Amino acid sequence: MLQDKDTTGSLSGGWTEPRATAVLVLQDGTVLEGFGVGAEGEATGEVCFNTAMTGYEEILTDPSYAGQIITFTFPHIGNVGTNEEDIESVNAASSSGVRGVVLSASITEPSNWRASRDLDAWLKARGVVGLSGIDTRALTALIRDKGMPNAVIAHNPEGRFDIEALKAKAAALPSMDGLDLVPLVTSAQRFDWDETTWTRGEGYGHREGAPKHHVVAIDYGVKRNILRLLARAGCKVTVVPATASAEDVLALKPDGVFLSNGPGDPAATGEYAVPVIRKVLEEKIPTFGICLGHQMLSLAVGAKTKKMHQGHHGANHPVKDKTTGKVEITSMNHGFAVDPETLPENAMETHVSLFDGSNCGIALTDRPAFSVQYHPEASPGPQDSHYLFDRFVQMMDSKKAGLSR
Repeated sequence: MLQDKDTTGSLSGGWTEPRATAVLVLQDGTVLEGFGVGAEGEATGEVCFNTAMTGYEEILTDPSYAGQIITFTFPHIGNVGTNEEDIESVNAASSSGVRGVVLSASITEPSNWRASRDLDAWLKARGVVGLSGIDTRALTALIRDKGMPNAVIAHNPEGRFDIEALKAKAAALPSMDGLDLVPLVTSAQRFDWDETTWTRGEGYGHREGAPKHHVVAIDYGVKRNILRLLARAGCKVTVVPATASAEDVLALKPDGVFLSNGPGDPAATGEYAVPVIRKVLEEKIPTFGICLGHQMLSLAVGAKTKKMHQGHHGANHPVKDKTTGKVEITSMNHGFAVDPETLPENAMETHVSLFDGSNCGIALTDRPAFSVQYHPEASPGPQDSHYLFDRFVQMMDSKKAGLSR
């Protein structure tokens, strides 16, 4: 601020710059200074950007973001606060998968009737280190040019940082390639799920009382709304850890198997997940995968995955369903993609991104199994992609009627 004049009429001071209380140090040594929000301390991760204008609480509790620092391109994050209903991790009390958050504008007081806590206090409670006050457009442009960098985010209210040590730590961080992050977010034990989707006047309190099918969901980091939509579709859902064996899954006598979303390098998770999925496919059990589950299904039939330059993170991604010709506006969160050139003959490409042509879905021609790269349980369309849950149910109907492949 500008200082007052002293008694002689001269300035007693001048412009004083506010001290930076947080820094983001990239692996190439770039240092971005800002103002700390959320938890104090340091966190490390891969920096990505998300283009969504709404749903920041859902994004910050999505287990698929484990090991990452999210930069929001929309400048005003936090203006509707947080609440207890929009958390996407199954264990609402657990720490977020996301390591840190980078914002443009400062967090304001919330203005929404559903808000129970402001975003800053919520970040503190969940141990998420944050930074505001930087040009997130410039950081996004850097990621688009150079790819998603590793970084250290640090918050110290006194503004004291050992920058050289932070640079060394950022430079030494391992690449996301080869990292299996699913153990950080998967369930520790089996449990049942019967909560359905939100309804006016009831919230999420409704329970599915007369399920038609039994679905076993393999949890690589599953989001709550996926389970809600499966329940709403008339399914009894049993969630099992990512490390469940094929014998564990088959012993539950499922009508269908669901492969969930999750974080990290799919090839690393596939070391133990792929053999299980292959046995499920051998039994010709209807199978549906989302995000990492899509990549797991693809790996199980012999395809390959590859690291993306900047990934897909946002709620405005157009995807074409090649089986119908329709275009869906989808929510995405992935840094790896299935290489369509490696798909075997029995895997038909069903969906494709209209941003970059990357693969967004497959269906097997000799097994009742399909998957998509995006998140149909999210609602940017708002319900463009909910038909996929109906498709899964129809597949189970056909299997029971003896009509499936």
